[in-house]
Amino acid sequence: MSKLTKIQKVVLAAVMAIAVAVPVAIAQSTDSGAQKGRGHWGEQGRRGGADMMGFRNLDLSDAQKAQMKQIRDSHSQSLRPVMDQIRAKRQEIRQASEGGSFNEALVTQKLTEIAPLEAKLQGDQFRLHQEMIAVLTPEQKAKLDQQRAEFKAKWAERHTSKQKSN
Repeated sequence: MSKLTKIQKVVLAAVMAIAVAVPVAIAQSTDSGAQKGRGHWGEQGRRGGADMMGFRNLDLSDAQKAQMKQIRDSHSQSLRPVMDQIRAKRQEIRQASEGGSFNEALVTQKLTEIAPLEAKLQGDQFRLHQEMIAVLTPEQKAKLDQQRAEFKAKWAERHTSKQKSN
């Protein structure tokens, strides 16, 4: 493959950075997605439910669970079409590189089309998460912050140990 232009590098970097969020969003699909074998919004502790959003072990009340479900349901209406568009464009990229051939122009075009969609998706997911955090009590927010700090520390520890072993 020839050297990438600066814009291609920026687009590729954006796609890779946002790609981490997309599997989470796909796992959080509505019931139609669950019928296809993907996760769905569920009760706390079930795949795609409060655990996927990082709200595990917060002892949510039934009222909080209901509020969060309502928030997730309202956002799923806007998230689903964007996720479907991203998925379709990624499939086109996979098809463009099948059979040993590679159409760099087509892949670059599709990556350029995907980048703003992923930016929109990430923004929508951020708004969703902020609305859900607003449902929490101050104690639950503190516990969530503690869980995140512990996760980051474990991740950093694993990442550091992998670098040392390489």
